[in-house]
Amino acid sequence: MWEELQLQIVKPAAWFKFGLSLIVAVALYRLGLTVLRLLRPRMSAGFYPALHALLLLSTLLLLLALSTQAFYLTSSPLFGLGRSVIEALQATGGQLLLIVALALVAWSLIGEAAGRIVPSDEFNRRTVRVRTLKSVVESTLKAVVLFTALIALLQTIGVNATSLLASASVLGLAVSFGAQNLIKDIFNGFFILLSDQYGVGDDIELNLGAVSGTVEAIDLRTTSLRDLSGSLHIMQNGQITAISVKSKDWARVVATVDVAYEADVDQAIRVLEQVSRELYSDEKWRGHFLDEPDVQGVTALGTDAITLRALFKVAPKSQYSVGREFNRRIKIAMDTAGISIPYPQRRMSFGDGPLEIRLMQDAPTGQRPTTPAEQDRRTLPVEPGLTHDPDPSR
Repeated sequence: MWEELQLQIVKPAAWFKFGLSLIVAVALYRLGLTVLRLLRPRMSAGFYPALHALLLLSTLLLLLALSTQAFYLTSSPLFGLGRSVIEALQATGGQLLLIVALALVAWSLIGEAAGRIVPSDEFNRRTVRVRTLKSVVESTLKAVVLFTALIALLQTIGVNATSLLASASVLGLAVSFGAQNLIKDIFNGFFILLSDQYGVGDDIELNLGAVSGTVEAIDLRTTSLRDLSGSLHIMQNGQITAISVKSKDWARVVATVDVAYEADVDQAIRVLEQVSRELYSDEKWRGHFLDEPDVQGVTALGTDAITLRALFKVAPKSQYSVGREFNRRIKIAMDTAGISIPYPQRRMSFGDGPLEIRLMQDAPTGQRPTTPAEQDRRTLPVEPGLTHDPDPSR
């Protein structure tokens, strides 16, 4: 047997056959392992390891038997077993089993490969692109594996897959006229992914603010958004007519503050500029800025206040935290400088007429309650700003 192996081991065809044998053995092992995992809840704790060990030994024996056929080792005691295995795999039942096993292996490999693609925690366009395409490519490849396995199974049991596909294409053409919205969704989703209009993790508004939130998932047909309240909005891609992306390339904080007309405007502008420069120079916040603050000064003269504005160019999705910190700092700085920030106030007026005050008390025990008429007779008018003394003799 050793002389036969030395003659066959240098042949590329023998190694090719060995590779096929290895794939078949791994596929059948994965199929058996899947069946064991499905049956594990229904068997005793010690029975599963024994069956797993038996599966490993059977797989190893199968690989050795197929290897004798790959290298044509006629003197090996497993040569006959290998021929019987090949004949069994060539039968209809063996082909069905092999197709299912290979499809299962391909499905598992796609899932494992997708799981190894871990996007970076840093938010950038590459990370968004990877997160988006990861789910789309994984689902597409799994659909291809499932479709290919189905066609191979039909061919194995004697169904003419060519005529079936032709009939399916005619039926698909007829269905397409009634599924135009579905086709529109898929086409729109394809171009959204192709042009990288937005992706998973982006903050967007769809259809001029009709739906807004963070993109949680996107495929060829739908886009899923999670808003601030936690609600998940699922919109069909064909219904998307306008897209506003708030986290692409860079963002801007429109930092505004209102001051009273009685305030010193120049001093208020100096305070605004000081707060903006301090926020920009702070080591904790410096990394969020992409450019120096642009203090624009007075931008509006409103009916109740003067509006001052500064613009901060920041990294994507940093506008929210930077804006909150600016609001905190500008409020403290304005209070320190003695500059008031107007806020709406309410004033209540009771008119010029006298106020009517009713004195009510509970009746003592054993005494009848006071009637409403008696209560009205005890009601005394009181002029605004005056007090009434019920005992004039004092």
